[in-house]
Amino acid sequence: MSDSPVCELRAGALRAAVRPDLGGSLAGLWWQGEPLLRSCEPGLLAGPRQSACFALLPYSIRIGHCRFDWRGQSYRTRPNFDDHPHSLHGVGWQRAWTVTAHTPDRLQLGLRHEPDADWPFAFSATQELQLSEDALLWRLSLRSCDGREQPAGLGWHPYFLHRAGSRLQTRVAGRWDMGADALPCGRTELPGLDLALAGAGLDHCFDGCSGEALVRDARHTLLLSASTRQLVVFTPPGAAHFCVEPVSHVNNAVQDAEPLAQGLVALAPGARLEAWMRLQRRDPIPSELV
Repeated sequence: MSDSPVCELRAGALRAAVRPDLGGSLAGLWWQGEPLLRSCEPGLLAGPRQSACFALLPYSIRIGHCRFDWRGQSYRTRPNFDDHPHSLHGVGWQRAWTVTAHTPDRLQLGLRHEPDADWPFAFSATQELQLSEDALLWRLSLRSCDGREQPAGLGWHPYFLHRAGSRLQTRVAGRWDMGADALPCGRTELPGLDLALAGAGLDHCFDGCSGEALVRDARHTLLLSASTRQLVVFTPPGAAHFCVEPVSHVNNAVQDAEPLAQGLVALAPGARLEAWMRLQRRDPIPSELV
């Protein structure tokens, strides 16, 4: 339809703004004019890394040292995050998307990727964002357009605001511990998370997630629901934000001895991988009831 630089959605008290040209990023999400995620007016957004959220595809988080082996072949990817030694977050967040449908409460974007230095396989992808009066539903779809089977994964990278009493609660099975190179170096059994996010010092992937997490503070409670079963939690020290990222595979799964056991999908030619995430705004939950 178009390559509009700004797309807005509204439903009830919710408003969302998207920049298709900046990785299909969500510039902001507001409830009664107050930001629910880190937000800025879409015309002021400098790039996906300053956004409220962006999609992760065709893989999430990191590919260690920009290389991997797959089905007997060796591949390299290009560093894409400052001087970081790994490739991060896939390629969709760094490409312009095309608007294929847009109504007051719904937006659909499309992307076609051909093999290049960032990702050696062809695919097409869609993002669909749907607003209701209290929630944002975000669907991703990835279709292989390559003649070779390719590794694939999906996810999201939302930035939540640090407010007084910011807290995360969810059920998980384990935490992947991180080495000095920011790659997984072992796994620890863990029945759940219930922690204050200020000073948490996390940059970890958690597996076996229940599919729901509460992110709450004194002003708002957000119920994060997703079809994925891994969750990355990142609390950069001193930042005004933190990240709770639903993803479909463990960090650097493509280099694991059993990548499919860690959530990576072997996507056959013509096959499709889909996932969804929902952010629902609720009234604050009194701490004595939690």
